[in-house]
Amino acid sequence: MSSENKMGVMPINKLILSMSIPMMLSMLIQALYNIVDSMFVAQISENALTAVSLAFPAQNLMIAVATGTGVGINATLSRSLGEKRQDMADRAAGSGIFLSLCNAVVFALIGVLLSRPFFLAQAKSVPEIVEMGTVYLQICTVLSFGLFGEIAFERLMQSTGRTFYSMIIQGTGAILNIILDPIMIFGLLGFPKMGVAGAALATVTGQIIALILGFVLNTTRNHEIHLAFKGFRPEKEIIGHIYAVGIPSIIMASIGSVMTFGMNKILIAFTSTATAVFGVYFKLQSFVFMPVFGLNNGTVPIIAYNFGAGRPDRIVKTLKLSIAYAVSIMIAGLLLFNLAAENLLMIFNASDSMLEIGVPALKIISLSFILAGFGIACSSLFQAMGHGMLSLWVSVLRQLVILLPAAFIFAKTLGLSYVWFAFPLAEVFSAGISAVFLRHVYKKEILPLKQSFNGEK
Repeated sequence: MSSENKMGVMPINKLILSMSIPMMLSMLIQALYNIVDSMFVAQISENALTAVSLAFPAQNLMIAVATGTGVGINATLSRSLGEKRQDMADRAAGSGIFLSLCNAVVFALIGVLLSRPFFLAQAKSVPEIVEMGTVYLQICTVLSFGLFGEIAFERLMQSTGRTFYSMIIQGTGAILNIILDPIMIFGLLGFPKMGVAGAALATVTGQIIALILGFVLNTTRNHEIHLAFKGFRPEKEIIGHIYAVGIPSIIMASIGSVMTFGMNKILIAFTSTATAVFGVYFKLQSFVFMPVFGLNNGTVPIIAYNFGAGRPDRIVKTLKLSIAYAVSIMIAGLLLFNLAAENLLMIFNASDSMLEIGVPALKIISLSFILAGFGIACSSLFQAMGHGMLSLWVSVLRQLVILLPAAFIFAKTLGLSYVWFAFPLAEVFSAGISAVFLRHVYKKEILPLKQSFNGEK
């Protein structure tokens, strides 16, 4: 059975698990890297941890552009394969690699020019944080071609159903990062002691090696697409298809950077420790959210393929199972954050003040997890069927219309302890609008497809 056919004929539950489990495992490895990276940085100082935390919005913006472009590649390529348009699929693959390299050049320039102003805008009163953060971010941006290339090659594998190789690509980069972190940060095995710069260098080294591995695996193992760079020319039509889905996804993820930047500004007005707590939360929550995003990455090509092939029943069943799995993972995350909040914070050498702020923060924010699982599953359907703008509107509502204003109001009127309630409040609203949009997509796209499919039968 070819990987192309399995997305159209394999039983849905088995298909979701075969597509998603490798991605979930690779995302868990990525989440483990996020935690280990910050754990080592925290051993330098709390200011070092704060500097890396403040860099997160900029790093998240890079990841947003890389993964958003990847979502566009994924949806375009998988749908083309479902429609039996091999030439379109090959052109989408080549265009995706080209766009990723262009993005890397743009971020390298941004990093050189804007890293210091970015940190001065957040922590001007603490020069040590500004210095460490600037060095860290410049390394991550100037050498970001590894990140963009790695994610592009992962998505090519996902698009053809070869998620095992996606896991190998991402897992290799993350594991190398974990190994290199202590060596480069603390100067082991003959390396110079580089501190925060070592953490950044370990990150980009892992990404560059994963990029090389991704190129090799795609050219030797991914037989459903044919990468031909000789004589390549960018095509407006293909780039338009990719970014019709990709741009809303990029903006959606970029909004997370805006939200994080805004939250850091709100929290640092209380104390830099509150900002460090928020940074630690993002590292910890990735251990819960990354598997759900892995599930999302596994279901997007399934839905896109079956949408292209005109199989509505398989689309609906994929959605129902992905919601069930996503919510189950989030329930486990909620229990973890409520039963082990103090232990989780101690991974990062938490001071007494960090524990005092952090324990209730983790417990309150985690109340939003279950509804977030439903929202992510809905988002995968919107993206796969070419309705990326719906995902964008949900994200805008959650993070900019509800979350940030609520956090600001709570900070001004009730104090730091109540800022965290903005997260579950925002998730209630976003789950409601996700349900409304889901009903709209079902009536507009899936129901007519189902009626047509039943008529053909």
